[in-house]
Amino acid sequence: MATVVLLHSVYGPRPAVRDAAERLRAAGHEVSTPDLFGGRTARSVSEGTRLRDEIGRDELLRRAVAATAPLSGRGLVYAGFSLGGSVAQTLALADERARGLLLMHGTSDIADDAVVDELPVQLHVAEPDPFEPHDWLNTWYLRMRRAGADVEVYRYAGAGHLFTDPELDDYDEEAAERAWRTALGFLASL
Repeated sequence: MATVVLLHSVYGPRPAVRDAAERLRAAGHEVSTPDLFGGRTARSVSEGTRLRDEIGRDELLRRAVAATAPLSGRGLVYAGFSLGGSVAQTLALADERARGLLLMHGTSDIADDAVVDELPVQLHVAEPDPFEPHDWLNTWYLRMRRAGADVEVYRYAGAGHLFTDPELDDYDEEAAERAWRTALGFLASL
């Protein structure tokens, strides 16, 4: 089974992240859930965005690197929710030993010189998603493929951005269960 680093969204380390980690552990995976916000959580996207900006993207990335460094020799699967997906993608593209990348609700920009050796990548995203518009996702997909990633994209019509979080208005139970079944199959294949 896989060793997974699961990074939280802009809402911080909330129960949905712990529940997701337990779901993955129940499937036999080892899961680490770094807290990039120092224990703080947000009640809204705008509050979480302010918290993210207060900490700063460079510091968030430094915290993520520090949290994953003790595990790095294991060939990690990087995973994350929205903002956490963005950070997970950055880490995975920089880690030549990465076994996979599981993105829930979020992506990040890709350097033109990024190169990975057939890195398995799976993205689950709402359709439409105001944070991941179609034009961006098409560009992201092509850039990931050009970098050498083996990419699968799953879109969930009518779902809200963070549709796997049962505490948010975005939650869509059917889409969430479909996404988790697919994600668990992806992790089992690594």
